[in-house]
Amino acid sequence: MQWQKVIQEFRKFLLFERNLSKKSVSAYLNDIQKLQIFCEDHQLNIEEINVKNVQHFLEWVNGFGISVYTQARLISGIKSFFNFLQLEYELSTNPAELIETPRLTRKIPDVLEVHEIDELISAIDLSHPEGMRNKAMLEVLYGCGLRVSELVELKISNLHLEVEFIKIEGKGNKERLIPIGAQAIKYLKIYLQEVRAKQQVKAGHEDVVFLNRRGAKLTRVMVFLIIKEVAQKIGLKKKISPHTFRHSFASHLVEGGADLRAVQDMLGHESITTTEIYTHIDKDYLQSIITQYHPRS
Repeated sequence: MQWQKVIQEFRKFLLFERNLSKKSVSAYLNDIQKLQIFCEDHQLNIEEINVKNVQHFLEWVNGFGISVYTQARLISGIKSFFNFLQLEYELSTNPAELIETPRLTRKIPDVLEVHEIDELISAIDLSHPEGMRNKAMLEVLYGCGLRVSELVELKISNLHLEVEFIKIEGKGNKERLIPIGAQAIKYLKIYLQEVRAKQQVKAGHEDVVFLNRRGAKLTRVMVFLIIKEVAQKIGLKKKISPHTFRHSFASHLVEGGADLRAVQDMLGHESITTTEIYTHIDKDYLQSIITQYHPRS
């Protein structure tokens, strides 16, 4: 087996079979190329790699001071690589199969209180066209729990406001339907009819919802700057980003009693464990249930 050929085949596997994003594929391939360098330095052929070689490789990589999250991704990538070799090249064993992934502690995301969301959106200056765009944008960001990439890529053809749904093309080109509330619909319609309809749209951006002054798609950085400016305007001390609105969307739903599976679907999480980080906000409620109903409380 030749490294270059195998890595190219693995790339196709990740893109077309695993349906991973280009960014994820690039990270996986970067890790496998590290393994290639290590093996070539130690004169190891791919089919000769055993569990001790993998352990020595991980020790070598850790010597560069990588984080525990990078370690976890590295091990996951190596396991996937050898699984692929077992499937496509009939490799007899997976030498990384018994390597344990480091335990990751999930960081509870920062969230905004409902009144802070209201203050932020109310502080937007509506005296200029960009103000109405920004108001509609933040209403959609918070009202639908979108990633910033999903927000800037949102298409007019995917708005189904008459039935109160929007279609999102998320990670790995996976589509999902998300309900959109009355407040977000109201300001989205005002923006589309009174602002965007009067803009000269740049070629290739005709279907994009949120446009900049030049009639082109907003960048992710621009959304960050808009939020930062509004936060400074109201004197908000919390460090926030577009993702804070997504976290707040999920937390407020869970706090209000929403089913975790429904929140998972709306966020586009593959695993329910990713969504479970939002259950932290129910701790007071859960404590009251224990106090009230448990016989030994």
